[in-house]
Amino acid sequence: MERVNQTSSVTEFILLGLSSRPKDQKPLFVLFLTMYLVTVVGNLLIILVIHSDTRLQTPMYFFLSILSFIDVCYTTTIIPKMLVNFLSKKKTISYAECMTQMYFFLAFANTESYLLAAMAIDRYVAICDPFYYVTTMSHCRCVVLLAFSCSISHLHSLLLVLLINRLIFCDSNVIHHFLCDINPLLKLSCSSTFVNEMVINTEGLITLVTPFICIVISYLRILIAVLKIPSVAGKRKAFSTCGSHLTMVTLFYGSIIYVYFRPLSSYTVKDRVATVIYTVLSSMLNPFIYSLRNKDMKRGLEKLMGKKKS
Repeated sequence: MERVNQTSSVTEFILLGLSSRPKDQKPLFVLFLTMYLVTVVGNLLIILVIHSDTRLQTPMYFFLSILSFIDVCYTTTIIPKMLVNFLSKKKTISYAECMTQMYFFLAFANTESYLLAAMAIDRYVAICDPFYYVTTMSHCRCVVLLAFSCSISHLHSLLLVLLINRLIFCDSNVIHHFLCDINPLLKLSCSSTFVNEMVINTEGLITLVTPFICIVISYLRILIAVLKIPSVAGKRKAFSTCGSHLTMVTLFYGSIIYVYFRPLSSYTVKDRVATVIYTVLSSMLNPFIYSLRNKDMKRGLEKLMGKKKS
C-alpha cells in the first residue's frame, strides 16, 4: 500500500479495481469492453428507433430515450478509465480527474433515479387517468420534469464533491474500488468526515429516497386501479406496460440500497460488485429489457432495420 507524507496533499489516487491479481486483468478488460460496446450500441439504437418512428413520440418513449442517453454518459464516465487501468501497471487517477469522475458519476446516477420516477408517474397517469393523459403528460411538462431531474441531480452532486474536496487525505492514496465513489474516499480520509456523513444521511437520503417514494406510490395506485379491472386480459395488458420499468427499478434501486444504506464501516468488496450492477449491468440490460418485452419497440426496430435493408 502506498503511503503519502502526512504533511503533503494528495495529487493522485490508485484505483485497485475489481481485482489486484495480474491474471484477472486481461479477462476483465475483454469482459468490460464487451459490456461497454453492447451498452453504447444498444442504447444508441433505442434512441434512433424512438426518434425515427412517429408512433413512439409519446412521453414514455421520450423519457426512455433520455434514459438511454444518460446510460451511455453514465458508463462512459466509468468504463474507459477501468479499461485503461486493466492494462496498466500504474493504476493511477489524478485528484482533479477523480473529483470530475465522481461529480458526473453521481449526477448521472441521480438523474437516472429521477427519470425512473418520471416514468413511473407517466405509467400511473396512463393507467389511472387515461382520459387526461395527453394534457397531463404534455411535452412541456415532460421537459420541465427532465429539467428538474437534471438540476436537482447536478446540484446534489456538486454539493457532495465540494464536501469531499475539503477533506484531507494524508495516510494512503489507495482507493479500494474501480471508480472514485463517496464511501471509499470517506474511508480514506484522515480528517473528520462527520459533516459529509451528516449531509449524506440527510440531504443525500432525501435526494435518493424522494424518487423511490414517487415510484412506490405510483405503483401502489396502479395496483389498486388494475385490481378493479374486471377482465383478466385487461389486467394482463395493464401490467405488461409496467413490467420493463419495474425490472429496471428493481435492478437499479436494489443494488443502490445495498451499497449506500449501510454503515460506512461495513463497506467491503461485495459493494464493488453491487456497484457494477447499478452502473454497468443495468445500463447494458436497459435496451434488452425495453425492446424484448415491448411490442412497440420491436415494431420500431423492425421498421428501422427494414429501412436500412432497402
